[in-house]
Amino acid sequence: MMSIGIGHQPARTAGLLSGGTDRRDGTAFGRAAQANSFPPVTNLSPATEHGIRHTERMGVDREKPAPEHRRPDGVTDAEVAAAGRVSEALETVERARGHLYGFHQLIGHAHLQLAEAVDMLRAAGHGERADKLMEELVGRNVLAGRWTFQVVEEFDDGYWSEFRDQERAVREELLGGRRHLYEAEMKQHRRTPGRAGHEARPAEQE
Repeated sequence: MMSIGIGHQPARTAGLLSGGTDRRDGTAFGRAAQANSFPPVTNLSPATEHGIRHTERMGVDREKPAPEHRRPDGVTDAEVAAAGRVSEALETVERARGHLYGFHQLIGHAHLQLAEAVDMLRAAGHGERADKLMEELVGRNVLAGRWTFQVVEEFDDGYWSEFRDQERAVREELLGGRRHLYEAEMKQHRRTPGRAGHEARPAEQE
């Protein structure tokens, strides 16, 4: 299996390695990606070579991903793609969870606004209408038996926690627990080697 190499500039510029794809469909970057081994860098400009030498003097080879972002031996493109899609699904759930917490806070804010409106109605001489709002809406559950804090707690303790556990289990089984391996290989494929701002990883002190 060939590697995602930092010397593959024409393919990188085109966005694909030979036979590859950007989709998580089992052909991660053209069956490239044994990310723990890289071909030598060739035909680089003097400025690029200077940048690489500077990187080496820093004590960390920033032309290679960190060990936790390198593909373990024997892991296939299909496994990287499948595990990556599960992680992508979890990221979508995390976005949904953010919206759920937004719902929780917005309903809470509306509850406080309503309580203020009740006081204003009563002060304006509409005590009966104020009492009706107080009885029917102030303190009312948004779902059966639940205020929104109970909704988010139930979601967190159930669906969200189970989804996270299952995503972690897939990564452990397929990728040795590595996170964002698909994205790490995409970065290695697309960045410009030796150029400032295109390093594979931060320096030790960063």
